[in-house]
This record gives sequence, C-alpha cells and structure tokens, in this order.
Amino acid sequence: MKFVIQRVRTASVTVQNEIVGNIGKGFLVFIGISNSDTADIADKMIKKMLGLRIFEDEQERTNLSLTDVQGELLLVSQFTLYADCKKGNRPSFINAGAPDMAEELYEYIIQKCKDANFPVAAGIFGADMKIQLENDGPFTIILDSDEMWK
Repeated sequence: MKFVIQRVRTASVTVQNEIVGNIGKGFLVFIGISNSDTADIADKMIKKMLGLRIFEDEQERTNLSLTDVQGELLLVSQFTLYADCKKGNRPSFINAGAPDMAEELYEYIIQKCKDANFPVAAGIFGADMKIQLENDGPFTIILDSDEMWK
C-alpha cells in the first residue's frame, strides 16, 4: 500500500464537473493499493498517517499533527502509484490491486479515518477525477508499506 500525502491549505476533487469532495487545511492523500494489501496493512498505514507531525508550530518547526491543527482529509484512490516503468515507455499496472479488492480497502480506509473523528472527503473509486490543491510548503510524504512493515 502506498500513501502519497500532501500537506495542503485547500484541496478538492471533481468528477464530471461536480465537486465531490473538498477540504481546508489538512492532507490530500493519494492511495495506491496492491494485490497483497490487507486491512491490517491499511490499519498500520492509517495510524502512521494520522500521527504524522508535519504542521508547523509557533517556532516554525514541523511539530504538530493533523489533530493538533484540526485538519481535514481528502482521500483519493490512485492505482497509478503501482505503475511499473521498467520495460518500454508504456507503464504496466500489473502490481495494482484488483478493482473489487482495491475498492473495498479504499472504502475501509475512508471509514477508519471517519471513525477516528477526522473530517473526511473522498474521490470516487475508478472515476476520472480532477484534483485542485493549494500545496502548503510544498510538503509531500510517501508512505510505502513495503518499506515499512513487510
């Protein structure tokens, strides 16, 4: 599982010219799911993400968490995080999770973040989405479960 986390001032996702999710200060998170991912891996990734202290305190040190700043989450599925570009110029997506399984885990992640009492907005799994954001920093973190727990 991969989370690409961008600290944002604002972000929104649009599907077919309709905004389906928007947030103020918080994290825009692109979520990639592989065939080997599980709810247990998702739980670990969520815990790590929600605990990240990447917002600035009064001394301009990245010392505050999403909770500390009353931040919001915009969660967007993105199978292209599992692009394999080793051969040729056309990426292969063989490592991306099968759609049914990936959608189930994506919805699981959304619900777990809501259960943790965070304001959550989300894209639509499998849809052609347009993302707008005002990146704060820029500040981008990549969490990869293969590098962390496997």
